[in-house]
Amino acid sequence: MSDNKRVFLVDAFALIFRGYYAFIKNPRINSKGVDTSAIMGFMNSLLDVIKRERPDHLAVCFDKGGSVDRVDMYEAYKANRDETPEAIKIAVPIIQDILKAMHIPIMVKEGYEADDVIGTLAKQAEKEGYQTFMVTPDKDFAQLVSENIFMYRPVFGGGYETWGIPEVQKKFEVTDPLQVIDFLGMMGDSSDNIPGLPGVGEKTAKKFLAQYGSMENLLANTNELKGKMKEKIEANGELGILSKKLATIMLDVPVTFDAKDFELDQPDIPKVTEIFQELEFRRLIDNFNKTFTTNSETPQTNTASTTKQAETKATPKEQASAGAGQFSLFGGDVSDSKTPEVTSEYTRKTAETTSHFYQSVDFGMATKLFIKNLMNQTSVCFDTETTGLNPITAELVGIAFSWEVGKGFYLPFPEDKTEAQELIEQFRPFFESEDIQKIGQNLKYDIKVLAKYNIEVKGKLFDTMLAHYLINPDMRHNMDVLAETYLNYTPISIETLIGKKGKNQLLMRDVPLEKQTEYAVEDSDITLQLKEHFEKELGEANTQKLFDDIEVPLLRVLAAMELEGINLDKKFLETLSEELNKDIASLETKIYEAAGEEFNIASPKQLGIILFEKLKLVDKPKKTKTGQYATSEDILSYLAKEHDIIQNILDYRGLAKLKSTYVDALPSQVEASTGRVHTDYMQTVAATGRLSSNNPNLQNIPIRTERGKQVRKAFVPRSEDYTLLAADYSQIELRIIAALSEEETMISAFKNGEDIHASTASKVFNVPLNEVTREQRSNAKTVNFGIIYGVSAFGLSNQTDLSRSESKELIDTYYETYPKLRNFISEQVDFARDHGYVQTVLGRRRYLKDINSRNAVVRGAAERNAVNAPIQGSAADIIKIAMINIYNKLEAGDYKSKMLLQVHDELVFDVYKPELETIKSLVKTEMENAYTLSVPLDVDLDIGDNWLEAH
Repeated sequence: MSDNKRVFLVDAFALIFRGYYAFIKNPRINSKGVDTSAIMGFMNSLLDVIKRERPDHLAVCFDKGGSVDRVDMYEAYKANRDETPEAIKIAVPIIQDILKAMHIPIMVKEGYEADDVIGTLAKQAEKEGYQTFMVTPDKDFAQLVSENIFMYRPVFGGGYETWGIPEVQKKFEVTDPLQVIDFLGMMGDSSDNIPGLPGVGEKTAKKFLAQYGSMENLLANTNELKGKMKEKIEANGELGILSKKLATIMLDVPVTFDAKDFELDQPDIPKVTEIFQELEFRRLIDNFNKTFTTNSETPQTNTASTTKQAETKATPKEQASAGAGQFSLFGGDVSDSKTPEVTSEYTRKTAETTSHFYQSVDFGMATKLFIKNLMNQTSVCFDTETTGLNPITAELVGIAFSWEVGKGFYLPFPEDKTEAQELIEQFRPFFESEDIQKIGQNLKYDIKVLAKYNIEVKGKLFDTMLAHYLINPDMRHNMDVLAETYLNYTPISIETLIGKKGKNQLLMRDVPLEKQTEYAVEDSDITLQLKEHFEKELGEANTQKLFDDIEVPLLRVLAAMELEGINLDKKFLETLSEELNKDIASLETKIYEAAGEEFNIASPKQLGIILFEKLKLVDKPKKTKTGQYATSEDILSYLAKEHDIIQNILDYRGLAKLKSTYVDALPSQVEASTGRVHTDYMQTVAATGRLSSNNPNLQNIPIRTERGKQVRKAFVPRSEDYTLLAADYSQIELRIIAALSEEETMISAFKNGEDIHASTASKVFNVPLNEVTREQRSNAKTVNFGIIYGVSAFGLSNQTDLSRSESKELIDTYYETYPKLRNFISEQVDFARDHGYVQTVLGRRRYLKDINSRNAVVRGAAERNAVNAPIQGSAADIIKIAMINIYNKLEAGDYKSKMLLQVHDELVFDVYKPELETIKSLVKTEMENAYTLSVPLDVDLDIGDNWLEAH
């Protein structure tokens, strides 16, 4: 055995949790509704280590049952840990199955933690002459570092750093890595619930170690300490010794390092691929195959620092430089290794491996013959290729057509605008044919591009992105993901044509025609195949009617609204920006005065130190996973009533965000060619069915603050001949919940035109309707809306001036007053448990994968969604119907007035003044009659010279 054999020991749970939280804002959910984030995150990390380092030996170490010895020593050890997320519980056995298929040993021992297993194995391997790299971000492992044992730490932003003795000495300011145990014992560890010495933090622990060298020596010399610190340490000496024991990684776990078993061997590629396919890990299969089928590439050199200790003690060949030099993945010399074959059964299809016929069409006679053939079809998929992503400014580069699987045609467009218009005119009969179905992926974009050429896309439409959204709303809907998931096919990447983003990226027009043709026609061919697949699934999910009657017709409505855009008063926003600067400066002054010093208010780290160390506003402030004080809005909001500085900070944040996100940003989003703002409405983002607004997001403009309301003042009519009309559904979600629950008292209040919040207050507070106070009505309003979102007594008390007990009493009285409402909530949850989904009045489904979770917190969130989704989704469905009907009436009547915006329950119109009364009547009638419930729908109308006046 050569002296530089290296063992990599992986801390499984550390990487699993790290992987899971890396995807926390965008979880990876597959088509079966399984959250695969933890598995994907862990596997990405494991393959990354293997690719970078080509280790000779490797094992993955797990916890099982916690540390029995530590709990015997200290019952509260790790007692503060949150329950493991359900996705991680599900992930562990699957990860272990993958490791078994990869022939990677799983090291685990009941009653011991992975730290102890790794520590024991590392020391055993060291005795046998191996260099060990402990793959973990956990700083506790630093105590194990020696001349031949290193930490191999994943770092934020990607990559790894290697900690040897010098790095540990520098990081912890110690002379020997073993002193890390004393360091951890002195300052304690909140994540493991190790108490430490009271009053001793990181700085003090380092100071004590520099002076005394160990916990025991500190306790033997407390006579040298002064004041309260002396009292605390003398009174808690036993606690310090206990903390040191708890922080010590055990080295005598009954496990054995077996060099032969730990050798990195050839995996069972078909078995691993089968598991990955079941999980729908498309890219990970490619990553895995590349990792285990390379026989001649030089591994990446680790850019993290290597240890000076190794540099001074070893020859160049022996250095512990992880990744230095070529290593065979399966042992032996690189030149002798053989590449294991991956059979075609497990390789994803591509254009290179799939038989196809993609052809470009020449101008002139060829185009005429092609159009003649095109007009004979009943259903055609088309896809536009353009100069950019903004349909308002993008120009046609080409259009691909396909109506038979594996075949398609590409028509390149000339750059000259006149020539391009002449060419598209030849295709007008096709696009405007009512008899030919048009298929596409994100057809709204293509419709908007063609509208610039005065081409209207008529006839029946099938949008694969919308279809998949209805089939599986929680999954991603881009074409590459859909192709890989449903067709086992990897499309050509756009980057292979034009390169990565940056100054050297090509324009589509610069790409050779042959490559344009392959890329563009493949898109239309794949979309055609997806259409055939999704048509069946729409029927099986009982969402075909929703697709045909709501989502596809709405696509045309949204395209028209987006093309129309809305006028913006730039000068007003400039003035508002100056006013906000003054407001922000005033708040800064107040905050600095209260803090007693100036600091960066926008820095969570600096803010946390001011609030919780200097001002000590909270006895035990929460911390983030990185160790900083938590200063998020929800945490600060709880403190705002008690501390003026907190309210000022929240106000400061609100104004700073308002200024940067809207007041200063909106003018730059005015389209130069139209002079208007054109938001993009997305139908496939919110799982509830609500529309999302982007570039700019007009749905999140704050309306509860005076300054927030002012932003709406900047949206104005197109000219003096027009006025803005806002039409808003009144309490639509409450009306829906009253109707769905069949709660007679609430239905009666709506039918009688009563103020529902006052009516509720009258009943729950047992006072006559005319004697309801403003405070009672406000509290009733909070409960009315809170019930939809599963408000608790704790939540209600934070939103009102009521105590927790008063809030509980109010909620209990509310349910007694409206018993059918409570029954409805229970029935929704039961339905979701039995079926795995809930649905709106129109059958839109919201799948709830966690409804039967064993984790109470996760299950509770799913139960709240089971109640909220049908209500919020039904409201979304109803306003969509109204939008379609209003649009059709405006088009049929050839009105000059246009529908411009949709913001939750509100529609905004640019109304030609001579048409005002007609439009008001039309809008109110269509909105109030969009859907019939047992409760009447009510719409409030208002007009104004800007959106604020009209709202």
